[in-house]
Amino acid sequence: MPSSSNKGRIGVLLVNLGTPDSPQTSDVRRYLNEFLTDGRVVDMPAAIRYPLFQGLVVPLRAPKSAKIYQQLWTDRGSPLLFHGLDLQKLVQQKLGNDYLVAFGMRYQNPSIEKALEELRDAAVERIIVLPLFPQYAAASTGSVQEKVMEIVSKWWVVPSISFISNFVDEPGFIETFATLGKAEMEKHDYDHVVFSYHGIPERHVLKGSHKGYCKLGSCCASYNKNNRYCYRAQCFETSRQLGKALGLTPEQYTTTFQSRLQSRLRDPWLQPYTDEVIKEYPAKGIKSVLAFSPAFVADCLETTIEVGEEFKEMFEEAGGQHWQLVPSLNTHPQWVDAVAGMIQRN
Repeated sequence: MPSSSNKGRIGVLLVNLGTPDSPQTSDVRRYLNEFLTDGRVVDMPAAIRYPLFQGLVVPLRAPKSAKIYQQLWTDRGSPLLFHGLDLQKLVQQKLGNDYLVAFGMRYQNPSIEKALEELRDAAVERIIVLPLFPQYAAASTGSVQEKVMEIVSKWWVVPSISFISNFVDEPGFIETFATLGKAEMEKHDYDHVVFSYHGIPERHVLKGSHKGYCKLGSCCASYNKNNRYCYRAQCFETSRQLGKALGLTPEQYTTTFQSRLQSRLRDPWLQPYTDEVIKEYPAKGIKSVLAFSPAFVADCLETTIEVGEEFKEMFEEAGGQHWQLVPSLNTHPQWVDAVAGMIQRN
């Protein structure tokens, strides 16, 4: 048998979506240009996608988005970035010297290419890629996988590479969110719980449906081999797992979808829409809501601003009295353990 000295370290690549380099309009425009021209995010022909978004959508959207990013920015910069870098260091400490952990963003900096170069320079024996998206979607995890394969396809020597495609029902993921949720539930009695996930167009789900299994309905009532990569089914499964961990009955929580983009095509996105659902709650006697964002593992614009502030304002304007966002996982010790455990098992 070969001696252990011939074995290299195992490379680990943690990846999150991305963030502008700063909340200035020029940097936000650069970020949006890269993000919204990704063919997996906006699945239009390139001849239409690039002129439409680079020439019209991004120039109009960048100044508005920059103002929102300015609200999100901290002394350490973008939460998505510094929480990612902190997670990288803590997971590295947990795994020890047999592993080398790198961190990259699908869009902007630090780039996936730079992170992969770090692993290649260290002559790692193989690479485990963990996109930090609990539920698989072609526009998030799929885009990361495509980018990684595009980069390494240009290497003369390609090491063994494996992907962790989702962690929908990973016990450590569920338990950490449950721990954070229970801490909030000890402070206040809530009438209802909302699990709000990032939305995607319904056509994205249907395009990935296994042999036409997905009907955007009761097919998501169970999580099985036919819908294991269906984003909608995965969201409902995460909700079921979280509801069970929190001791909730199905009537005590609702699964909803946020962040839909309005378009002239009026394509339907996954429903029910969070913003529409919560406006109806006060009239139904639901005046106090605990909200989770289980599609994200770190604070970002979609959690802190959209769910934490914008939805709170909508709910209160409709007559609601108390809206509370459960903090994201960030670098919670249980989450660090969960990430290290997923990597070790792969």
